[in-house]
Amino acid sequence: MSTALTWTIVGFVGQALFSARFIAQWIASEWRRRSVIPVAFWYFSLAGGVTLLGYAIYREDPVFIVGQAAGLLIYSRNLYLIFRERRDPAASDS
Repeated sequence: MSTALTWTIVGFVGQALFSARFIAQWIASEWRRRSVIPVAFWYFSLAGGVTLLGYAIYREDPVFIVGQAAGLLIYSRNLYLIFRERRDPAASDS
């Protein structure tokens, strides 16, 4: 398998992971009958973002690289806040 084909597959896998976050959010919202963002949304965002960042680096696309890198900071921060709140519920009040 050629390197270009391998990276194209990586790009599509990253896009699929990134898109799966919307399916997770939709299912969670339907289940609860209100709009919610489940933790799985952030995991899919992070996994898709890391994969797409790798693809962007391979493609040497600075716009794509900056966009994915910035998103990773946001996804990581949201997961940190979720786990901090679960560890110490009083932390959510600050």
